[in-house]
Amino acid sequence: MAEFDGKVAIVTGGLSGIGHATARLLAARGATVVAAGIAPRHGGATEPLPSVVECVETDVTDERAVARLVAHAARSHGGLDILVAAAGIQRYGTAADTGADEWNEVLAVNVTGAFHAVKHALPQLRARGAGSIVIVSSVQAFVTQTSVAAYTTSKGALNALARSIAVDEAKNGIRANAVCPASVDTPMLRASARTFSDGSDRAAQALVEAWGGMHPLGRVARPAEVAEAIAFLAGDRASFITGVSLPVDGGLLANAAVALPD
Repeated sequence: MAEFDGKVAIVTGGLSGIGHATARLLAARGATVVAAGIAPRHGGATEPLPSVVECVETDVTDERAVARLVAHAARSHGGLDILVAAAGIQRYGTAADTGADEWNEVLAVNVTGAFHAVKHALPQLRARGAGSIVIVSSVQAFVTQTSVAAYTTSKGALNALARSIAVDEAKNGIRANAVCPASVDTPMLRASARTFSDGSDRAAQALVEAWGGMHPLGRVARPAEVAEAIAFLAGDRASFITGVSLPVDGGLLANAAVALPD
């Protein structure tokens, strides 16, 4: 049997980037997967999901839409075992120059969107007597680059949310963890690279490679590599792991910024 045979999973943010790779991986390992999200608007190509993955257009900031999503998945597939909350956006700005609308947008998608998914998934997971929640956070929950005030705040909040769920739901057999990637080669990263270069594909590629060189492993991650960590935490191999914020960062957090001369 495949690892996730008989399991039903919802992946928010499942139509692009890390969520997309996670939906593909869980389905390949036997899960029934409902991938929810908004079609990517970053201008980057995303390989179509396999036909066995059900795709549902869902705005995670709309609680009623998320409630309908969860009810549909549970009703159509007989319950729910796994929630992966991967929906997220990136906006740039300091605390001084970020507008209220941008701030609220980032928090609404990244934090409140995850909260909506968790809130409505929990009754279904409790009904199973077990379950796993994995929230996609970021290394920027721990460290912060310049001009990401709203984004880094949102990611710190997601780690705290995962801990809270882990503590509150342990008695119900539900585990909750966060995965914290560094730079990942997603349409969102490519959009950022175009923003901070001359906009051409060649310049964006060079900037992505430069960002990758700042990681000890010398490159950015592939979405599939982060999906492997998510799948591990979602599955029974991680049955005694809960409340963890797991870096998937190519050694970025381990690397002191001050280095000795060569």
